[in-house]
Amino acid sequence: MKLTILGGGGFRVPLVYGALLADRAEGRVTAVTLYDTDADRLTAMARVLADQAEGVPDAPAVLATTELDEALRGADFIFSAIRVGGLEGRAADERVALGEGVLGQETVGAGGIAYGLRTVPVAVELARRIARLAPHAWVINFTNPAGLVTEAMSRHLGDRVIGICDSPVGLGRRIARTLGVDPERARIDYAGLNHLGWVRGLHVDGRDELPRLLADPRLLGSFEEGKLFGTDWLQSLGAIPNEYLHYYYFNREAVRAYQDAEQTRGAFLRDQQEGFYARMKDPAAPAFPAWDQTRAEREATYMSENREVAGVGERDESDLESGGYEQVALALMRAVARDERTSLILNVRNRSTLSVLDADAVIEVPCLVDANGARPVSVDPLPYHAVGLVTAVKAVERAVLDAAASGSRATAVQAFALHPLVDSVSVARRLVDGYTKVHPGLAYLNRP
Repeated sequence: MKLTILGGGGFRVPLVYGALLADRAEGRVTAVTLYDTDADRLTAMARVLADQAEGVPDAPAVLATTELDEALRGADFIFSAIRVGGLEGRAADERVALGEGVLGQETVGAGGIAYGLRTVPVAVELARRIARLAPHAWVINFTNPAGLVTEAMSRHLGDRVIGICDSPVGLGRRIARTLGVDPERARIDYAGLNHLGWVRGLHVDGRDELPRLLADPRLLGSFEEGKLFGTDWLQSLGAIPNEYLHYYYFNREAVRAYQDAEQTRGAFLRDQQEGFYARMKDPAAPAFPAWDQTRAEREATYMSENREVAGVGERDESDLESGGYEQVALALMRAVARDERTSLILNVRNRSTLSVLDADAVIEVPCLVDANGARPVSVDPLPYHAVGLVTAVKAVERAVLDAAASGSRATAVQAFALHPLVDSVSVARRLVDGYTKVHPGLAYLNRP
């Protein structure tokens, strides 16, 4: 079975390859094609994977190429993990937004909109090329903003594109462990959009264990989200939010922490990864150990500003374990390729799952997965506080898609202005001006 990774020079590729190395089942991936526009990054990543595979019998063969058509032809699965504009683009997204006093995070608020406006046109062109050259391939989208990009690609690939994120899986795992429950036995009631969802229940043997957690302040405050949001707020909500909702519930504090930080997250990752890829140009440098050390530093500093706001301190050791989005991707591939029915939280088209959204809206909910793909399961209606955020952010996503299709500056302004974390049309206009100045890829926003 052939797997193609678009963005194959990206830093997180060894996580995926590590999951493939551990898969010994029949029908596993035997060939991996890495595609990237950056030949140097491709060469570096091929070195890391070769080092990683040393001593592993029958490791999947790796081919690196800068030719897109070659990468797509014959693929059974395609991972889309591109970063349009690179980490320099992410750092610029943060810088422009913070200059206007609003959040610049890459998937939330102004930064997420800017990233979406840069990425959607490229993702749409990829989807068209896949539909032509690999119409039977399943596309698994890692590219952020994951829900928005998945919806853009679904307009050309239908249900054959599925978005994944490890945040809901990690959240469910932490809740289960806190309750002393085996995460593999738990069924998570989760609903929302990507990076905008809530756990409303955790069911084991037909019993919902979440009320037990919410009723015990000591237990509730003992894990990551309890520390991040505070026990009183979680008890008030009656649910456990995805960690990214900290940007909404504590927005002023988060923006201030990002403004006061010595370096933004994007700038930190840019500098860190530039150092890693520079080291990889030395043939004597140990490839995989260097990558693994860099990865550990990256994970340890994840959402550090938010934890500082909450007074949480460093991340728990158990929260640094691997087994995130790459394991979700592997489980998804297994279910589809081998018709092994399973349940996963994924980004798929809504159909009639959430009544407040239309059928084509991509949502993040539990899905049943088999050889026919992923189908969302029925979930309870969202509470009104969640409905407000979900519908507002979906309206923003639709404006981004419309702006990307039409090139309309006014529609791009609307996307920023409608977001709950951008509090002024005037600010929205300045954001569009600021982003078009620093991102040549946004020059297409030149129509009324």
